[in-house]
Amino acid sequence: MKTLRILLLSLSGLAFGQNIQSIQLFNPQTNDETPVIRFNEKLVLSFDDLTNSSQVYRYTLKHYDRNWNDDNLFFTEFANGSLNDLLDQFQYSFNTLQPYTHYKLTFPNEKIQPKISGNYELIVYKDSADKPLFKRRFYLVEDMATLGLKVSRIADAKNPNVNQRVEVQAVSKGGDLSSNVNSMSLKVMQNNNPNITVSNLKPSATLGTQLLFQQMSLTFPGNNEFYYFDNKNMNVAADMVQATELKDGVNQTYLHPVWAFPLNYQYQPDVNGAWYYRRNDIGRERDAEREADYSWVYFSLESDPADKDIYVLGGFNNFTPSKENQMQYDAANKRYVAKIFLKQGFYNYLLATKGADGSLNFGEINGNFWQTENLYQGFLYYAPFGRSYDGLMGYGEFRTPIGK
Repeated sequence: MKTLRILLLSLSGLAFGQNIQSIQLFNPQTNDETPVIRFNEKLVLSFDDLTNSSQVYRYTLKHYDRNWNDDNLFFTEFANGSLNDLLDQFQYSFNTLQPYTHYKLTFPNEKIQPKISGNYELIVYKDSADKPLFKRRFYLVEDMATLGLKVSRIADAKNPNVNQRVEVQAVSKGGDLSSNVNSMSLKVMQNNNPNITVSNLKPSATLGTQLLFQQMSLTFPGNNEFYYFDNKNMNVAADMVQATELKDGVNQTYLHPVWAFPLNYQYQPDVNGAWYYRRNDIGRERDAEREADYSWVYFSLESDPADKDIYVLGGFNNFTPSKENQMQYDAANKRYVAKIFLKQGFYNYLLATKGADGSLNFGEINGNFWQTENLYQGFLYYAPFGRSYDGLMGYGEFRTPIGK
């Protein structure tokens, strides 16, 4: 353990230099991390500023086309209200070793209201929106169509890493869908992960008020169930936590090592890449927004050296590879290691490899299995007649285990 700690302390990209942490954008109506709302619903944004000061931050919105390209709409074309607004709801941390200021925003609100459906980006900044502190995507749905998803096993000897097939049926909630069908397309995403999508699919069949998407190209790698850990009580080693300690006034959480390249699927309940901040001290649940503490979390993978970069990814870091979540090889202990500064709670994560072309593979280390339970999300886009933007007609999702 001593050798491992020395190596980990030398890793680059220490998170203390990053003031903004623990960003969440979720729909409280559905109580999950899927940032999809309808016009009568709201989203909640929250994050921590580790400088523990009351900084003045602002936010604004940007609308995009169905492929997340700039559609050049003016703010007044997609939103009502002010071009930007202050983030003025915050509270200071309480009873934590790591001081921070917790910011919270509920929107749409009286200051800014999106007025058209489609793909949006929430931009948080200090001085200029051109220099954002961070951005987060969300979706506004018109709810004009119901999307039903079905997932089944697929066996393809030529492409053994493709294990699951998705079929989608879109049903209009009022009117004939075929009249505007040429402008419609479907995107399907796996586990809120923008790196795993099939986009721009046209209907394979049109039946009046129904559209069918049954292409054989609508397939996905099954991947594997997510790894997890729970450090809501940082005084106890449990739930994939091997050991804990307080060192130089900072919490340390050491996870059990995981192993690469499993040969067989093993069922493990997960939350499809989501994460939840929690603090529970000896049976007492605390207010995680301001009382959950921070810890260095030590990840390790038992493996021989690989010729690809390996990253610790999940919803908590938006499935985005960076120096902060890249693993380094510890030759003395024959394992990959990483340390990430995280707010305490329950986390799902995967270990992804990055190819020379920048593409991410989420099943190379964890394994690909047709039995894996995944969240599939369907987005039906269209361009309304006489309008120059892509609207989002309907949304649907599928979380149920697939049949054999």
